[in-house]
Amino acid sequence: MQHEDERIMPNVRLTQHRVDRLNPCRSTYDLRDRELRGFGVRVLATGVKRYFIQSQHQGVRSWHKIGDAGDMTVEEARSRARKILAAIRNGDEPAAAIPEETRFGIIAEKLFESYQRYWKASTRKVNGSYFRKQILPWFRDMQIAEITNRDVKRWHASLHATPVAADRSAPVLSVLMRQAELHGYRPEGSNPCVGIKRYRRRGRERFLSPDEMWQLGAILTGHENDHPQEVMIIRLLLLTGCRRSEILTLKWSDYREGHLFLRDSKTGPRMVWLSSPARNLLDGLPRRGAWIFPARRKRRHLSEVTLRHCWWKLRAEAGLDDVRLHDLRHYSRIRLIPQSSPEYGGE
Repeated sequence: MQHEDERIMPNVRLTQHRVDRLNPCRSTYDLRDRELRGFGVRVLATGVKRYFIQSQHQGVRSWHKIGDAGDMTVEEARSRARKILAAIRNGDEPAAAIPEETRFGIIAEKLFESYQRYWKASTRKVNGSYFRKQILPWFRDMQIAEITNRDVKRWHASLHATPVAADRSAPVLSVLMRQAELHGYRPEGSNPCVGIKRYRRRGRERFLSPDEMWQLGAILTGHENDHPQEVMIIRLLLLTGCRRSEILTLKWSDYREGHLFLRDSKTGPRMVWLSSPARNLLDGLPRRGAWIFPARRKRRHLSEVTLRHCWWKLRAEAGLDDVRLHDLRHYSRIRLIPQSSPEYGGE
């Protein structure tokens, strides 16, 4: 089976000298033998070289691993390939033969497709990107049952330049390996991702000083008329500690008894206790449909793009260009204007 990241080089007569000189590329490639049809060597992106024999008998196409190039010579591999072909023609499939259909790239695609229903839409999108960009190029042509902890450690180490991608794609690989066990592609309890240590990274959290908080509060007050919804959302982020998606998607039915009942948070349904300032903000909003923060022209909530663009403008005015919306969650108990202000529940 041919993949877009896999190349097949022109047929040549494989010699030991030629195999020894083969270098890995960014993607896997095959070099086929001119002397024995179907016999060849596969060079993985990791640098590993494996002899194989591909055959088709009575309409059944199969791929058989012969062994690593580091463990045998070309002539030994070619001799074994001939024995495998003879056994197939005689109807005696070699026990060591491995069908091409058990390669990681084929099995993992199926497992990912079946498992992704357990993830939220945003998580599926992110995990899909890590799967195709970080995981597949490295493991695609390995036999899924033969991937070891050492293989995973080498892969994780190869991503040292992008530690965030490494650490976030490792759990995706682990899920696929657990699913491979459940479906019988790997022995039970053989997950090779166990014990993989994450990279140590400096935290991205940005904490505002009291002076910066007051400056931001002044900017928000100055834009209450031209960006009323965006300003209100930012204030709720500061007062509740909620994620921006949780505030953006709030419906009036989610706000009752002085609490927020989040239907679909990152950690599942949960209740958020609201402070008096947060309740005062929500109680002062007009009710114009199901959404607390409705879009202007559509029957949906205000978009994240609209909020993000407004935030970039406001933070620039406040001189806080390095502050993300996500950073505001740290300040759920900090008030932006004097505590005596009735808007924030002061006396």
